[in-house]
Amino acid sequence: MKKTILKVLATVLLFGVLTKPTEVFAKEEQTPPHLIQSVTDADIYEGMLALGMSECPVLSEENAEEAYEIVKTCVVKVNMGNAYGSGVIWEMTPDKVIIVTNRHVLDYWDEKVSYIHFLQGYYADAKLLGVSDEYDVGFLEVDATKLGYEALEQIKYVSRNMEEYEQLSSDDTIFYVGAQEGDTEGFFLGSIGDMWRYIEEFEAYMIYGYGYARTGMSGGGTFDAKGNFIGMISGGTAESETASVPLVSIEEAYEEICP
Repeated sequence: MKKTILKVLATVLLFGVLTKPTEVFAKEEQTPPHLIQSVTDADIYEGMLALGMSECPVLSEENAEEAYEIVKTCVVKVNMGNAYGSGVIWEMTPDKVIIVTNRHVLDYWDEKVSYIHFLQGYYADAKLLGVSDEYDVGFLEVDATKLGYEALEQIKYVSRNMEEYEQLSSDDTIFYVGAQEGDTEGFFLGSIGDMWRYIEEFEAYMIYGYGYARTGMSGGGTFDAKGNFIGMISGGTAESETASVPLVSIEEAYEEICP
C-alpha cells in the first residue's frame, strides 16, 4: 500500500439525531462532528511491519536472475575502515534493523570507524550484538529511528521459509549475493553439492556448493532460485567451491545471542 494512501489524515463519522414521537419542539440543525486522526511516520512503518510488507517477496517459480533483482537490496556492505564484508538484513522491528554477517567479518568491527551501507544509498552506525561460539555468525543492530522512516520504508528483510529450505537437495540451483564492489554487482549462480557437509576449516556442518564467491562476499546471502534465504556465504575456493552457514544454524545462533 502506497504511503500516499496510508497517510489519509481525516475520517468523518456522522451521527444522526433521533427525536421521540412525543417531542413537539423543533431542534436546531446541527453540523455532524468530525473526528481527525493523525497518522505518524512511525505508525505507517509499524503498520508495514505488522502486515509483512517489510519482508522481501519471493517468486512462485524458480528464476534466479529475476529473484536476484528482488533480493539484492536485502544485502548490505559492512564497512570497517580498510576492510569490508557483506551482511544480510535479517529482521526489522519498530526500533531495530538486525544485520547478520560472519563472525570472521566482525573480527574487524570497530564501532568508531565501522558502519553499514545499504544498497538504497543509506548509511548507518551499528552496534555489535554478539557472535556465535559455534558458528561463523554474528549480529549487528542499527537504530531504526536514526536511520529514518523514509529509509525504513524502502528496506526489506530476507524471507526465511523453513519448509522450502528443507526441500532443497543436491544439484538444485542457488545463487550468491555479496556487497557490490564499485559498479560490479555481487551476483553469482551456483548449485548445491551437499546441504549438510562438515567443513573442517569452519569446524561445522555447512551448505557445500558450487559457484564463485569473490573477496568481500563473506557474510552475503545464499538464496534458492525463488529468492528464499537459505544460508550465508563464509568462504570459497579457486575451484569454484563455496561454504555457506545453513539457515538452521543462523536461526540457532540468533536465538542464543538475541533471545
